[in-house]
Amino acid sequence: MKRHLWMALAGASTSVAGAAAAIAQPIVIINYRPPETVQKVAIPVNPAEKRLRVLIISGQNSYEHDWTGMNNMLRTLMQESGRFDVRVTEDFDHGTLAMLKSYDVVLLNYSSRWNYADAEQHLWSDEAFKALYQYVREGGGLVAYHSSFTWGRDIPEYKRLVGAVMQPGSSRRAPPGSFPIHIIDKSHPITAGMRDYIWTFNDDMYTNMSIDPEAKIHVLATARDAAADYAPKLMSNKYDPAAYTPEKLKAMKGIDADHPQLWTADYGKGRVFSMTVGHDEVSLHFSGLQDMMLRGTEWAATGKVTLPLHEDSRDDGRR
Repeated sequence: MKRHLWMALAGASTSVAGAAAAIAQPIVIINYRPPETVQKVAIPVNPAEKRLRVLIISGQNSYEHDWTGMNNMLRTLMQESGRFDVRVTEDFDHGTLAMLKSYDVVLLNYSSRWNYADAEQHLWSDEAFKALYQYVREGGGLVAYHSSFTWGRDIPEYKRLVGAVMQPGSSRRAPPGSFPIHIIDKSHPITAGMRDYIWTFNDDMYTNMSIDPEAKIHVLATARDAAADYAPKLMSNKYDPAAYTPEKLKAMKGIDADHPQLWTADYGKGRVFSMTVGHDEVSLHFSGLQDMMLRGTEWAATGKVTLPLHEDSRDDGRR
């Protein structure tokens, strides 16, 4: 599915007009830190097993994301699948191509800002950005994960690499934390055999993302930003019901529309898998999201998927 179908799903315009900005979702800044979680620590893998090598690039993220805990959970999840050997770096400021070429696939769990509306951000060096682009362009795999779309709006090549980013003033995080994900391509190796809807909890539905016009996007799954889900009794206390009256909802761009949540793209000779969902360790306890992450990472690394689905992720014809 090329970008014209993406635009039909999410809306082609990335401009922020005065009227649109006036009704955009308010950006909330509160005194919050992610809760501490207790998780298993992944143990080293025997090099003789010849697993796919994964590098998680992290080191900074927004205040709502338990990125250190998620790095550990991702590493444990991947290594326990028996397919991957995973390393984590929290310092990619001066990353090099030689460093990246030691790995089959890179996973981005990084955001440059404490709040995605902040003007100040922590960026890698120009050399590190160039190394990442060249690594993928020459055939390396890339997984862009969740908060990786909350920055890069002012970095054209990064935006092209991951396909789309959140744009304050026009993009929004739909308030409902639990929503269905609709698999629209059941023939792709990542999503083949998956049941139609995978439920999440305490997650983010990214809507009205700013799409790079040159990105070669293939949408795998969408979520519907339904006006009915903005009822005060369904919304988090984080959001002011007065901002989502029926009149304001009707005027919102992208309301009652389907928005891409998972997609693939080509970048040079490399394969990119983009996964917007997976806000925290609660979401990644759902088998469907685990399968998307594991199979998407394997596909980005090799172009194929050998990992089986969990039983409750499979489409058995009864749903």
